[in-house]
Amino acid sequence: MVTQTWFYDAILYIYALSLLFYFADFSNPNRSAKRMGTGLLLFVWVLQTIYLVYSLTSHLSLSAFSMFETLFIFGWLLVTVSLAMSRFFRIELFVFFVNVFGFAMLALNIFSKPGLAPTLSRWNVTDELLFIHITLAVTGYAAFVVSAVFSGMYLFLHRKLKEKKWTQRMQRLPSLEKMDHYALVSVVIGAPLLLLSLSLGIVWIALQGDYRLFFDPKVLNSWFVLLAYVFYMFQRLLLKAPGNRLAVWNLAAFAITLLNFVLTNYYSTFHQWS
Repeated sequence: MVTQTWFYDAILYIYALSLLFYFADFSNPNRSAKRMGTGLLLFVWVLQTIYLVYSLTSHLSLSAFSMFETLFIFGWLLVTVSLAMSRFFRIELFVFFVNVFGFAMLALNIFSKPGLAPTLSRWNVTDELLFIHITLAVTGYAAFVVSAVFSGMYLFLHRKLKEKKWTQRMQRLPSLEKMDHYALVSVVIGAPLLLLSLSLGIVWIALQGDYRLFFDPKVLNSWFVLLAYVFYMFQRLLLKAPGNRLAVWNLAAFAITLLNFVLTNYYSTFHQWS
């Protein structure tokens, strides 16, 4: 059973990584990112197929299939359809959102399976789900920190250039174009990780059965954080806003992130860490 748990965990982590590459390609068309996303998603499909073949051969009849296997087949079909859409129609945004839903449903299916043993013996299943949830969220927050630092450096260099005050320190900074690009790349990494973390948070709340937690200040503000960064990417990619305005908005989004990380800890009913 522990081996089986590692198998499920591998599917979830590879699934999350493939979605990260798909989102990166959608935000800034990149053939290498798309190939990586497709390759990882194909690997997820292979792992799911291996499990389904094992289930089919180990059951004497289809009537012995449980709800777990039925929903697993449904998730496998979503991945199959999305791979076909990616191959023949190349609608990356469709592939991304279909698989965000498939990822959340797969996590709910796996972690609600009766008798599933967690990877660590002293954990329970919800602990393992929370570990993945927290890992994705913290990694996303780290990406937002990196993005905010680049935006702060951008504003510093932009102001110095505008005032025509060139110093030796400025020679050690990347160009404005590069800092703007690095800030965007960091957000492109952080935003889908936060989205996947939130989807697992929804799964955890569903397993707990206390639906009032959907309206917890921490949960609501996390969605607000995600929307702030989505709006940043909307301005950057579609409106082609100037770099200094984007940097200001990125720092404002990071301020909301800090508010979410620090202040809502005192008001949240289940995110109180201190």
